[in-house]
Order: sequence, then C-alpha cells, then structure tokens
Amino acid sequence: MKVRDFELPGLKLIELDVYRDSRGFFVERFNELQFAASALPGVFRQDNHSRSVPGVVRGFHYQYDPPQSKLVGVVRGRIWDVAIDMRKDSPTFGKYAAIELSGDNGLLLWIPFGFAHGFCVIGDEPADVFYKVDNIYRAPGETGVRWNDPDVGVRWPVERPVVSPRDAALPSLKDARRL
Repeated sequence: MKVRDFELPGLKLIELDVYRDSRGFFVERFNELQFAASALPGVFRQDNHSRSVPGVVRGFHYQYDPPQSKLVGVVRGRIWDVAIDMRKDSPTFGKYAAIELSGDNGLLLWIPFGFAHGFCVIGDEPADVFYKVDNIYRAPGETGVRWNDPDVGVRWPVERPVVSPRDAALPSLKDARRL
C-alpha cells in the first residue's frame, strides 16, 4: 500500500496492492495495521454503499455534527471523485481535488473532516461506491455545496448530469457552512 498527498493538505490517495492473475484479482481494501503504519485512521463507525447509474452526480456533502471523515473506494464501475476544502482558515479554502476511482484501479481516497465530497459516474455501467466513515450519520448535522457552483468550478466529465432535487438545492460555496 502506498499513500500520496494531494495539494490540499490532509487529503490522501491510497494505492492498494492488487494481486491479479488469470482468474481475476484480490485486494485488501482495509488493513488496520497498514493504515496505522501510514498514519491513517483505523477506527470506522459505519460502512456505506451506493449504486448510481452513468451520468449521476452526487454531492457535494459533508457532515459537521458529529464531524465525519470518509474513506472512499469503488467496487464496480468508475467515478470522478471530488473533494472541496471547506476549512475556513485553510489557504486552500474552496479549492478542489479530483481523481478517477474504479473497481479495477485499486485506489481509495481519504477525505478528512473539513472537506465536502461529491462524485459522478463515468463510463457506461453503474458504479458501486463503498465508503467507510469514522462517525455515525446524523441528518441534522449534514450540509453541502451545490454541485455546479461556478466559484468551485468543477468540470464534470459527463454530458448530461443527473442530479437529485436535494443536491440541486444545496447552497453556493459563498453561503455554505465553513468548518
């Protein structure tokens, strides 16, 4: 397992060791000892699994009460995964980082508290996104940023984005809760 930093402090890309042969592949998606050796958290309180069809855009979401961090990966399909820095005192506030995660590439994204998260499904098949979180979901403590806010400027790699009414109604970066 290799861990790489992004330009946004705290955000980490985890490259898992994938063992492939003619039968397919094997990968350890989480190993507490390896995470601890890489100074990554090893205690998670909830596992989440979402399936989305091609063109779906989800997000940007974040939970502030209680604070929640995410370990995001894909078990089937492909996504363009995006994290926005929402930390009010950060020199990179409002900036984002993006990476393709897929069921085949062996990559995970560690998104610490202080970032909003969203993704879109790319390619022709649905995507199954699996993520571990370090705190239980609590709806009243969640908010977000509108997926197409021009102040963030994400260039989504889909032609006809499919967005939920809830996500379309999220506040702009200017009006969003800063952490």
